[in-house]
Amino acid sequence: MIALATQSLFVSLGNVQVLHDVDVAFQSGCWTAVVGPNGAGKSTLLKALAGLIPANGEVQLLGGNLHKMPLKKRAQQLAWLGQSASGASDGLTVYDTVMLGRLPFQGWLSAPSQVDRVAVEQALKETHSWDWRERHLGTLSSGERQMVLLARVLAVQAAVVLMDEPLVNVDPPHQADWVEIVRKLTLNGTTVITVLHELNVAFAADYLLMIKDGRVMHYGNCTDAGSHRAMEALFNHRIQIMPHNNTPVAMLKLLNSI
Repeated sequence: MIALATQSLFVSLGNVQVLHDVDVAFQSGCWTAVVGPNGAGKSTLLKALAGLIPANGEVQLLGGNLHKMPLKKRAQQLAWLGQSASGASDGLTVYDTVMLGRLPFQGWLSAPSQVDRVAVEQALKETHSWDWRERHLGTLSSGERQMVLLARVLAVQAAVVLMDEPLVNVDPPHQADWVEIVRKLTLNGTTVITVLHELNVAFAADYLLMIKDGRVMHYGNCTDAGSHRAMEALFNHRIQIMPHNNTPVAMLKLLNSI
């Protein structure tokens, strides 16, 4: 089953065309890592998939036209975490920040329901953030804040989750926790699409979507040798994909002049 798909997607920012005729279909219950060099159009693609920026072409979310879908329904089915980590005030408590993820399910000025409270508690515990629930967001480190915003995404319990560079300022142990959380999401049927610069984390995904100059260069399984060769070419052979304990690892190639 296809959870999210584009057909002939074009995006222009100002007078610059950033995405060119993108056709891609994301499998339900799978994790796709979007990778590519700086300025390739990765974040623009994710924003277009979320309906956050104008785009020409079609985006299908769970079989429906994303742009014709009521905003509340879209917010219930698709959760978003942007790289700017915005959308929450430093003066909010961690608990209230995560409760924002339940707004699509609440009536105007309605108090949180028991279902909302259970979802928030579960999300905070899954991200190891429960002990911070009474702290204000502004008192957290950048990495802690990022885990709380991940909890806000989890609290939505959406069928599709989009995350743009979610591992910025997240240390290696918490990156490992993040991978486990994403894997649990996909096992429960959630579709996850992430923009990542951490290539070795990207190899933990099911699929790799490679973007360069606003075009899809490759879309394939993370374990395929063809995907590994495509990844090396994507970065102008400045990296080499090597096997390590049956897992692909991206190794940097330093310039001879360094």
